[in-house]
Amino acid sequence: MTAEPARGGAWVRSMPLVFAFLWSTGFIFTKLGLPYAPPITFLVLRFAAVVVLMLPIAMLFRAPWPNSPRQVAHIAVAGVLLHGGYLGGVFASIHFGMSAGLVALIVGLQPILTAFAAAPLLGEHVSRRQWLGLLLGLGGVVLVVLQKINLSGLSALSIGMALVALVSITIGTVYQKRFCAPFDLRSGSVIQFVAAGLALLPFGLAFETMHVEWAPKFLIAIAWLVLVLSIGAISLLTLLIRRGAATAVASLFYLTPPTTAVMAYFLFGETLTGAALVGMLLAIAGVALVVTGPRPR
Repeated sequence: MTAEPARGGAWVRSMPLVFAFLWSTGFIFTKLGLPYAPPITFLVLRFAAVVVLMLPIAMLFRAPWPNSPRQVAHIAVAGVLLHGGYLGGVFASIHFGMSAGLVALIVGLQPILTAFAAAPLLGEHVSRRQWLGLLLGLGGVVLVVLQKINLSGLSALSIGMALVALVSITIGTVYQKRFCAPFDLRSGSVIQFVAAGLALLPFGLAFETMHVEWAPKFLIAIAWLVLVLSIGAISLLTLLIRRGAATAVASLFYLTPPTTAVMAYFLFGETLTGAALVGMLLAIAGVALVVTGPRPR
Protein backbone atom coordinates (compact mmCIF):
# COMPACT_ATOMS: atom_id res chain seq x y z
CA MET A 1 0.00 0.00 0.00
CA THR A 2 2.99 2.28 0.21
CA ALA A 3 4.28 2.24 -3.33
CA GLU A 4 2.39 3.58 -6.31
CA PRO A 5 1.53 1.06 -8.99
CA ALA A 6 3.80 0.90 -11.98
CA ARG A 7 2.85 3.47 -14.57
CA GLY A 8 0.88 2.18 -17.52
CA GLY A 9 -0.13 -1.08 -15.89
CA ALA A 10 -3.61 -2.57 -16.07
CA TRP A 11 -4.14 -1.80 -12.38
CA VAL A 12 -3.41 1.89 -12.90
CA ARG A 13 -5.87 2.06 -15.79
CA SER A 14 -8.57 0.32 -13.75
CA MET A 15 -8.11 2.44 -10.60
CA PRO A 16 -10.71 5.13 -11.50
CA LEU A 17 -13.44 2.58 -12.22
CA VAL A 18 -12.62 0.53 -9.13
CA PHE A 19 -12.74 3.70 -7.02
CA ALA A 20 -16.10 4.77 -8.50
CA PHE A 21 -17.60 1.34 -7.77
CA LEU A 22 -16.27 1.11 -4.22
CA TRP A 23 -17.27 4.70 -3.41
CA SER A 24 -20.80 4.03 -4.64
CA THR A 25 -21.24 1.12 -2.23
CA GLY A 26 -20.88 3.60 0.63
CA PHE A 27 -24.40 4.91 0.14
CA ILE A 28 -25.83 1.37 0.19
CA PHE A 29 -24.14 0.36 3.44
CA THR A 30 -24.76 3.74 5.04
CA LYS A 31 -28.48 3.20 4.40
CA LEU A 32 -28.13 -0.24 5.99
CA GLY A 33 -26.43 1.03 9.15
CA LEU A 34 -27.96 4.46 9.86
CA PRO A 35 -31.13 3.14 11.54
CA TYR A 36 -28.97 1.82 14.37
CA ALA A 37 -26.86 4.90 15.22
CA PRO A 38 -27.08 8.70 14.93
CA PRO A 39 -25.17 10.01 11.88
CA ILE A 40 -22.24 11.75 13.57
CA THR A 41 -21.87 8.89 16.06
CA PHE A 42 -21.83 6.49 13.12
CA LEU A 43 -19.01 8.45 11.47
CA VAL A 44 -16.94 8.82 14.65
CA LEU A 45 -17.14 5.05 15.22
CA ARG A 46 -16.18 4.44 11.61
CA PHE A 47 -13.16 6.73 11.83
CA ALA A 48 -12.09 5.27 15.18
CA ALA A 49 -12.24 1.75 13.76
CA VAL A 50 -9.95 2.78 10.88
CA VAL A 51 -7.41 4.14 13.36
CA VAL A 52 -7.61 0.99 15.52
CA LEU A 53 -6.86 -1.13 12.44
CA MET A 54 -4.29 1.04 10.70
CA LEU A 55 -2.16 2.18 13.64
CA PRO A 56 -0.92 -1.35 14.55
CA ILE A 57 -0.33 -2.09 10.86
CA ALA A 58 1.68 1.11 10.46
CA MET A 59 3.74 0.29 13.54
CA LEU A 60 4.20 -3.39 12.70
CA PHE A 61 5.48 -2.68 9.20
CA ARG A 62 7.38 0.43 10.31
CA ALA A 63 5.54 2.68 7.90
CA PRO A 64 7.29 6.03 7.43
CA TRP A 65 5.64 9.04 9.05
CA PRO A 66 5.78 12.62 7.77
CA ASN A 67 9.12 14.16 8.63
CA SER A 68 7.85 17.57 9.72
CA PRO A 69 5.01 18.94 11.87
CA ARG A 70 3.98 21.12 8.91
CA GLN A 71 3.38 18.08 6.71
CA VAL A 72 1.45 16.34 9.51
CA ALA A 73 -0.73 19.43 9.77
CA HIS A 74 -1.36 19.51 6.01
CA ILE A 75 -2.36 15.84 5.96
CA ALA A 76 -4.62 16.37 8.98
CA VAL A 77 -6.35 19.38 7.41
CA ALA A 78 -6.97 17.41 4.21
CA GLY A 79 -8.43 14.59 6.31
CA VAL A 80 -10.80 16.91 8.18
CA LEU A 81 -12.05 18.34 4.88
CA LEU A 82 -12.30 15.12 2.83
CA HIS A 83 -13.70 12.90 5.58
CA GLY A 84 -15.10 14.99 8.42
CA GLY A 85 -16.47 17.98 6.51
CA TYR A 86 -17.75 16.11 3.49
CA LEU A 87 -19.30 13.05 5.15
CA GLY A 88 -20.43 14.99 8.21
CA GLY A 89 -22.14 17.56 5.99
CA VAL A 90 -23.89 14.93 3.88
CA PHE A 91 -25.11 12.94 6.89
CA ALA A 92 -26.23 16.06 8.76
CA SER A 93 -28.11 17.54 5.79
CA ILE A 94 -30.11 14.32 5.40
CA HIS A 95 -30.64 14.14 9.17
CA PHE A 96 -32.05 17.69 9.20
CA GLY A 97 -34.61 16.98 6.50
CA MET A 98 -33.02 17.25 3.04
CA SER A 99 -33.78 14.46 0.58
CA ALA A 100 -30.88 12.25 -0.48
CA GLY A 101 -31.51 13.22 -4.12
CA LEU A 102 -31.13 16.92 -3.43
CA VAL A 103 -27.99 16.31 -1.39
CA ALA A 104 -26.53 14.34 -4.31
CA LEU A 105 -27.41 17.18 -6.67
CA ILE A 106 -25.77 19.86 -4.52
CA VAL A 107 -22.63 17.80 -3.91
CA GLY A 108 -22.66 17.01 -7.64
CA LEU A 109 -21.46 20.55 -8.28
CA GLN A 110 -18.08 19.56 -6.85
CA PRO A 111 -16.32 18.63 -10.12
CA ILE A 112 -17.21 22.00 -11.67
CA LEU A 113 -16.08 23.93 -8.58
CA THR A 114 -12.87 21.91 -8.53
CA ALA A 115 -12.24 22.81 -12.18
CA PHE A 116 -12.63 26.51 -11.38
CA ALA A 117 -10.24 26.22 -8.42
CA ALA A 118 -7.67 23.99 -10.12
CA ALA A 119 -6.61 26.56 -12.72
CA PRO A 120 -5.43 29.34 -10.36
CA LEU A 121 -4.34 27.12 -7.47
CA LEU A 122 -2.80 24.12 -9.25
CA GLY A 123 -2.00 25.52 -12.68
CA GLU A 124 -4.21 22.97 -14.41
CA HIS A 125 -5.59 23.74 -17.86
CA VAL A 126 -9.23 22.71 -18.36
CA SER A 127 -10.03 22.40 -22.06
CA ARG A 128 -13.35 23.13 -23.74
CA ARG A 129 -13.78 19.39 -24.21
CA GLN A 130 -13.41 18.87 -20.48
CA TRP A 131 -15.83 21.70 -19.65
CA LEU A 132 -18.35 20.04 -21.96
CA GLY A 133 -17.74 16.76 -20.13
CA LEU A 134 -18.27 18.42 -16.75
CA LEU A 135 -21.58 19.92 -17.88
CA LEU A 136 -22.73 16.63 -19.41
CA GLY A 137 -21.82 14.79 -16.22
CA LEU A 138 -23.77 17.26 -14.08
CA GLY A 139 -26.76 16.93 -16.40
CA GLY A 140 -26.54 13.18 -16.08
CA VAL A 141 -26.53 13.39 -12.28
CA VAL A 142 -29.61 15.64 -12.40
CA LEU A 143 -31.52 13.07 -14.45
CA VAL A 144 -30.43 10.17 -12.24
CA VAL A 145 -31.50 11.80 -8.95
CA LEU A 146 -34.47 13.77 -10.32
CA GLN A 147 -37.12 11.34 -9.07
CA LYS A 148 -35.55 11.34 -5.59
CA ILE A 149 -35.53 15.12 -5.17
CA ASN A 150 -38.03 16.29 -2.56
CA LEU A 151 -38.17 19.92 -1.45
CA SER A 152 -40.31 19.26 1.61
CA GLY A 153 -38.62 19.53 4.99
CA LEU A 154 -35.93 21.90 3.76
CA SER A 155 -34.40 24.25 6.28
CA ALA A 156 -31.56 26.73 6.37
CA LEU A 157 -29.64 24.22 8.50
CA SER A 158 -30.02 21.32 6.07
CA ILE A 159 -29.06 23.52 3.11
CA GLY A 160 -26.09 24.86 5.04
CA MET A 161 -24.86 21.36 5.88
CA ALA A 162 -25.09 20.29 2.23
CA LEU A 163 -23.06 23.35 1.25
CA VAL A 164 -20.51 22.47 3.95
CA ALA A 165 -20.16 19.03 2.34
CA LEU A 166 -19.76 20.56 -1.13
CA VAL A 167 -17.16 23.11 -0.08
CA SER A 168 -15.28 20.60 2.09
CA ILE A 169 -14.74 17.99 -0.60
CA THR A 170 -13.88 20.65 -3.19
CA ILE A 171 -11.32 22.39 -1.02
CA GLY A 172 -10.08 19.07 0.36
CA THR A 173 -9.32 17.69 -3.11
CA VAL A 174 -7.41 20.81 -4.15
CA TYR A 175 -5.72 21.20 -0.76
CA GLN A 176 -4.38 17.64 -0.71
CA LYS A 177 -3.11 17.97 -4.27
CA ARG A 178 -1.48 21.33 -3.53
CA PHE A 179 -0.04 20.97 -0.04
CA CYS A 180 0.38 17.27 0.81
CA ALA A 181 3.61 15.70 -0.35
CA PRO A 182 3.30 11.97 -1.18
CA PHE A 183 2.75 10.15 2.10
CA ASP A 184 2.50 6.55 3.21
CA LEU A 185 -1.12 5.44 3.05
CA ARG A 186 -0.91 3.57 6.36
CA SER A 187 0.46 6.35 8.54
CA GLY A 188 -1.42 8.95 6.51
CA SER A 189 -4.73 7.18 7.18
CA VAL A 190 -4.06 7.29 10.91
CA ILE A 191 -3.38 11.03 10.81
CA GLN A 192 -6.37 11.86 8.62
CA PHE A 193 -8.95 9.79 10.46
CA VAL A 194 -7.75 10.86 13.91
CA ALA A 195 -8.13 14.48 12.79
CA ALA A 196 -11.54 13.87 11.18
CA GLY A 197 -12.83 11.98 14.21
CA LEU A 198 -11.69 14.66 16.65
CA ALA A 199 -13.31 17.32 14.49
CA LEU A 200 -16.70 15.54 14.52
CA LEU A 201 -16.71 14.22 18.10
CA PRO A 202 -17.76 17.52 19.76
CA PHE A 203 -20.80 17.72 17.46
CA GLY A 204 -21.81 14.18 18.35
CA LEU A 205 -21.48 14.89 22.07
CA ALA A 206 -23.43 18.15 21.76
CA PHE A 207 -26.28 17.15 19.47
CA GLU A 208 -26.69 13.37 19.67
CA THR A 209 -27.32 10.73 22.30
CA MET A 210 -24.46 8.69 20.80
CA HIS A 211 -26.48 5.55 21.53
CA VAL A 212 -25.68 2.61 19.22
CA GLU A 213 -27.75 -0.52 18.68
CA TRP A 214 -25.18 -3.21 17.88
CA ALA A 215 -27.41 -5.16 15.51
CA PRO A 216 -25.92 -7.57 12.93
CA LYS A 217 -26.85 -5.21 10.08
CA PHE A 218 -25.02 -2.37 11.78
CA LEU A 219 -21.90 -4.49 12.28
CA ILE A 220 -21.96 -5.54 8.62
CA ALA A 221 -22.42 -1.92 7.52
CA ILE A 222 -19.63 -0.49 9.63
CA ALA A 223 -17.24 -3.34 8.71
CA TRP A 224 -17.81 -2.67 5.01
CA LEU A 225 -17.51 1.10 5.39
CA VAL A 226 -14.28 0.79 7.36
CA LEU A 227 -12.51 -1.85 5.28
CA VAL A 228 -13.79 -1.14 1.78
CA LEU A 229 -14.55 2.59 1.92
CA SER A 230 -12.36 4.28 4.50
CA ILE A 231 -9.32 2.08 3.82
CA GLY A 232 -9.78 0.76 0.27
CA ALA A 233 -11.59 3.54 -1.59
CA ILE A 234 -9.89 6.39 0.28
CA SER A 235 -6.47 4.89 -0.44
CA LEU A 236 -7.39 4.80 -4.13
CA LEU A 237 -8.63 8.39 -3.96
CA THR A 238 -5.34 9.47 -2.39
CA LEU A 239 -3.37 7.76 -5.16
CA LEU A 240 -5.60 9.27 -7.85
CA ILE A 241 -5.21 12.78 -6.41
CA ARG A 242 -1.45 12.23 -6.21
CA ARG A 243 -1.12 10.97 -9.77
CA GLY A 244 -3.71 12.89 -11.78
CA ALA A 245 -5.27 16.27 -12.41
CA ALA A 246 -7.69 17.37 -9.69
CA THR A 247 -10.42 18.09 -12.25
CA ALA A 248 -10.22 14.59 -13.74
CA VAL A 249 -10.28 12.99 -10.29
CA ALA A 250 -13.26 15.10 -9.21
CA SER A 251 -15.21 14.11 -12.33
CA LEU A 252 -15.20 10.49 -11.15
CA PHE A 253 -17.76 11.45 -8.51
CA TYR A 254 -20.28 11.87 -11.34
CA LEU A 255 -20.26 8.07 -11.62
CA THR A 256 -21.42 7.61 -8.04
CA PRO A 257 -25.18 8.39 -8.40
CA PRO A 258 -25.61 6.16 -11.49
CA THR A 259 -23.72 3.26 -9.91
CA THR A 260 -25.62 3.64 -6.64
CA ALA A 261 -28.94 3.74 -8.53
CA VAL A 262 -28.14 0.43 -10.24
CA MET A 263 -27.15 -1.15 -6.91
CA ALA A 264 -30.33 0.12 -5.24
CA TYR A 265 -32.39 -1.32 -8.11
CA PHE A 266 -31.03 -4.82 -7.54
CA LEU A 267 -30.71 -4.69 -3.73
CA PHE A 268 -33.73 -2.65 -2.64
CA GLY A 269 -36.06 -2.86 -5.64
CA GLU A 270 -35.90 0.89 -6.30
CA THR A 271 -37.19 1.96 -9.72
CA LEU A 272 -35.03 3.06 -12.64
CA THR A 273 -36.83 5.53 -14.90
CA GLY A 274 -36.03 6.21 -18.53
CA ALA A 275 -34.68 9.62 -17.53
CA ALA A 276 -32.33 7.96 -15.03
CA LEU A 277 -31.01 5.59 -17.69
CA VAL A 278 -30.35 8.51 -20.04
CA GLY A 279 -28.66 10.31 -17.15
CA MET A 280 -26.35 7.36 -16.58
CA LEU A 281 -25.21 7.48 -20.20
CA LEU A 282 -24.66 11.24 -20.01
CA ALA A 283 -22.64 10.91 -16.79
CA ILE A 284 -20.43 8.20 -18.29
CA ALA A 285 -19.92 10.22 -21.47
CA GLY A 286 -19.11 13.34 -19.47
CA VAL A 287 -16.51 11.61 -17.32
CA ALA A 288 -14.96 10.06 -20.43
CA LEU A 289 -14.56 13.52 -21.99
CA VAL A 290 -12.93 14.88 -18.84
CA VAL A 291 -10.49 12.07 -18.11
CA THR A 292 -9.36 11.76 -21.74
CA GLY A 293 -8.70 15.49 -21.99
CA PRO A 294 -5.21 17.03 -22.04
CA ARG A 295 -2.94 16.42 -19.10
CA PRO A 296 -2.13 19.30 -16.73
CA ARG A 297 0.70 21.58 -17.77
